[in-house]
Amino acid sequence: MIAFLKGRLQASSPSGLILDVRGVGYRVQVPLSTFYEIERSGESELALHIHTHVREDAIELYGFWTEREKQLFEKLIAVSGIGPKLARVILSGMAPDDLLTALSTGDTPQLVTIPGIGKKTAQRMVLELKDRVQELAAELPERRATDGGDEDLVTALVNLGYRENQARRAVAETQKEHPDAAVHDLLRHALKRLSRV
Repeated sequence: MIAFLKGRLQASSPSGLILDVRGVGYRVQVPLSTFYEIERSGESELALHIHTHVREDAIELYGFWTEREKQLFEKLIAVSGIGPKLARVILSGMAPDDLLTALSTGDTPQLVTIPGIGKKTAQRMVLELKDRVQELAAELPERRATDGGDEDLVTALVNLGYRENQARRAVAETQKEHPDAAVHDLLRHALKRLSRV
């Protein structure tokens, strides 16, 4: 089982990348949170924490920027009804630290803001994970939408199909209205603003 890969980035997109490890190209699927960190780093040499998912007809690699993100992914796929693809969508729809906070506090309304997650799935996630993520959640720093968070928001909105100038305007206006909001709250407010346009 592959648990870690270090190599040269050959190609990358929001859904995945190809990592050249000593001449062997590994296709690695990544959540948006990891993709943004890779883009922000600008590095061509990468080290990723890997979850190897073995199916009857395929072996799939899922890559993560941090060990905490990988552990959270593995906890998500242990929930009944959540497979690796949905777990990747969940980690793409909410920053890992915000997701940990929502799970550890039982914040179901926050979880249903993730695309593809309904009320029943959110309730099941809280029921099965609330106690199991306490240790990971205890390590969380205070986080706000600063230090380039606006670029992450713009990129997320563009990936959802909005034009870049629309996305930038929505993010700027949302940040003025909610200066102390966390990143996931700003994204939600920006989406509401864009849906009214």
